[in-house]
Amino acid sequence: MIPLTTTLRINGISSLATGLLLAIFPGVTADIFGVTATAPFLATGLFLVVFASGVLFVAQRPAPSAVKWIIALDTIWVIGSAAAIFALFSAISGIGTLLIAGVALWVGAMAILQQKGLRSPATA
Repeated sequence: MIPLTTTLRINGISSLATGLLLAIFPGVTADIFGVTATAPFLATGLFLVVFASGVLFVAQRPAPSAVKWIIALDTIWVIGSAAAIFALFSAISGIGTLLIAGVALWVGAMAILQQKGLRSPATA
């Protein structure tokens, strides 16, 4: 099994990379999604940079309560992604829909691995 600290680092690095891409290139992302508004991509990118910073901090010494918050936020992200796909399906491109779904699957996997890491004897 992957150690909890490794999963948290992967979560943090992937969130940071995604956040930076969204924050630096909101116009490109909007074009890929087939929309003109860039503010939602910029805001999401900035949120992810802050989130990733927290995850990477927690990864240094994972306190169970902090990891549970990260899992909760990851779970909210997955639920929000499903809601976004449902609400925006006709307003965004097919590739945009696939990207939202793909990221949601990745985030869901991170949540599951983090939960398993919390339950492992090495973390207890």
